[in-house]
Amino acid sequence: MDLEELRQKLITAARSNPPGDEVPRAFAMRLVARLPTRAASDFCSVWAAALWRAAAPCAAIMLLLGAWSWTGQTPLPQVGSDWSQDFDNTVMAAAELEQNNDFSW
Repeated sequence: MDLEELRQKLITAARSNPPGDEVPRAFAMRLVARLPTRAASDFCSVWAAALWRAAAPCAAIMLLLGAWSWTGQTPLPQVGSDWSQDFDNTVMAAAELEQNNDFSW
């Protein structure tokens, strides 16, 4: 069969049977259902939502670590030790070391 003849037959059949004016039942609902339901969200709202979801676990971890550090403290220093003297010795250790070695450039 010739392609042009087939084309003419199809056009004649289509013109002899025009489409109806009625719309299929629930056609509009089916179209609306296929539309995307969520709008595209921007990057900042996604980031903010993730941070809000992470707030509760972070607070729980903070409380657990705080309780752990509270119970695992080292004993208090003895009354006879002098913290200011220990601090002074630590700070001045580098200066004393430099004076003792007497570097000459």
